[in-house]
Amino acid sequence: MPKTPFYRLPDSGSQGLTSQASLRIALVGGLALVLFAVVFFRLWFLQVLSGDEYLAEANDNRVRDIRVEAPRGEILDRNGDLLVANRGSWQIQVDRRRYGIYVGKDHNLVVTSDDFATVLTRLSRVLEEPRSRIKRRMLDSLEELPFANATAAVDVTFDDVVAIRERQEDYPGIDVSQTFERSYPRGTLGAHLFGYVREVSGEQLKSGDYEGAKQGDRVGQDGLESTYDRYLRGRSGTQRIQVDVADRQRGELPGTAPEPGSDLRLTLDRGVQEAGEQALRIASGGSNQKGGAFVAMDIRDGAIRGLGSYPTFDPDVYTGVLRQSTYKQLISKANGAPLTNRAIAALYPSGSTFKPITAVASLESGLSEPSTVIVDAGQMKVGNQTFQNAGKASYGPVNLIDALKVSSDVYFYTLGAKAGVKGGNIIQKWATRLGVGRDPGIDLPGAVPGLVPTPEWRNKLREDLKGDPYRPDPWTLGNNVQLAIGQGDLQTNPLQMAIAYAAIANGGYIVRPHLGLRIDNSSGQVIQDIDQPARRRVTMSPGHRHAILEGLYAAANKPGGTSVDVFADFPREIAGKTGTVERPPKADQSWYVALAPYPNPRYVVAVTVEQGGFGAESAAPAARLILAKLLGVKGKQKFVPGKSRSF
Repeated sequence: MPKTPFYRLPDSGSQGLTSQASLRIALVGGLALVLFAVVFFRLWFLQVLSGDEYLAEANDNRVRDIRVEAPRGEILDRNGDLLVANRGSWQIQVDRRRYGIYVGKDHNLVVTSDDFATVLTRLSRVLEEPRSRIKRRMLDSLEELPFANATAAVDVTFDDVVAIRERQEDYPGIDVSQTFERSYPRGTLGAHLFGYVREVSGEQLKSGDYEGAKQGDRVGQDGLESTYDRYLRGRSGTQRIQVDVADRQRGELPGTAPEPGSDLRLTLDRGVQEAGEQALRIASGGSNQKGGAFVAMDIRDGAIRGLGSYPTFDPDVYTGVLRQSTYKQLISKANGAPLTNRAIAALYPSGSTFKPITAVASLESGLSEPSTVIVDAGQMKVGNQTFQNAGKASYGPVNLIDALKVSSDVYFYTLGAKAGVKGGNIIQKWATRLGVGRDPGIDLPGAVPGLVPTPEWRNKLREDLKGDPYRPDPWTLGNNVQLAIGQGDLQTNPLQMAIAYAAIANGGYIVRPHLGLRIDNSSGQVIQDIDQPARRRVTMSPGHRHAILEGLYAAANKPGGTSVDVFADFPREIAGKTGTVERPPKADQSWYVALAPYPNPRYVVAVTVEQGGFGAESAAPAARLILAKLLGVKGKQKFVPGKSRSF
């Protein structure tokens, strides 16, 4: 008999699900639904709404942007001769934050991370340099730029670059980048003009002085590199590379090409600059203790044709890291302070080259006329002081032209005394009007205003120095007498004297000296002319100006003139004035200022030589060499010391 399926019937007491159980199931189901909705909307938010953002972050994890430096524009003279160029270079930098690197209180390199020791050993091995030398270079770079990464090596070979980049995982925090270092095909020529290039600092970025610069950009820090940085500095590009999780390069993506900077064309003439610097070397006898400076300028518009200082230095010292020891040598007085640009930043009394300024003040103030005769007996007494001519020479009755020709101190002592008695700071006001003792406005950083001393200045200085053993005496008539011949507390330099002489020669126009001429592209095509401010004008009688120029001409050309023997066989006529400054216990300082060609000058040349003796001994012969080049005189010129011993 077939078996039938067995079905168990519910117990008679069973009633199905209770209402309490149904509620629990509903709650659990609702909760699950809510959780599912949260997860769903979260995924939707991440993938749809924020997908681009997270995709970019993911790309950042596998794409590295490397800044590609733009080459700076070149610097050329007025004829297109190259003065400052670029050369490619590789440098290695260490991330100072990663390894906690900073300069300690004792000027030592502090590294807080132990991990750096291994990396340093690897760098030492690949660069074939001692660890100590690498650390020293890092210290020097951080002392120069405290907030930048530490430079471990400069001018490294391409083989070293490859060795590091191929094993980047062994060099964490080490950056290898290509840079453009400045190069100087003319050696030391114009070293005081160009300045140098360094990475922009955080303070400079905040100052707004370097518009468009970004962190990591290298900008001009001094000289023409700084003044014209906005033109010379290009725009950096970007190289994009793909890397894996170990930071190993796996490919390259399209980047942005760097834009080179524009070229700077100067008013400078390379030949004149070379002649001037050579003349200073000869005049100083090659001694760093006989420093000097020269300026050659167009009197019409202030265009600088040459400007130099001695002793000089190799501008290539600024390439890479400048060691503190090297910098100290550059500013050391024992070495002659070669970093100082004596043409614009040094200050000296000018000696008798100041006499034409005293003449202008006296003539324009009605204290004298060109025909006024003063008897030069060799000395003059003012109070209890006796002022004498150099060598106790006496010249008898002299007018203005004669006084300038022989450099009669007594003549100008007398004018100084007259101006002091009349009052009103006559000489001081005219000196300032002509550009002495004020900012010349040249397009080079570091020019100093100097000082034209007045009774008010002396009184304030006495007040400030109460109790000081070096407190000066009150201003007397004798101070005015000394000022009249460019001695005493007067503080000026060749550039200021060139501006003053230019104004006398050009009809009273105070020019703005400048080196910038125009901005060119890499093909030499003009992009922009550099506009210069309008000239300032002071009113001077043409007759007075003519008399002063006649006196300067006589000094260089007429018998008895203080520089006649220096220019005796010179083929072009010039006008010029010697100056000698007593600077005990050192030897006298030599000065000469010339205007050429005569009678219609176009150029002014101002030269000074520390411890160079009388004006005719060294400064005037140096000016002759510069004028020969400036005026296109053919043939090799001689350095011809003069025999005049006038102040």
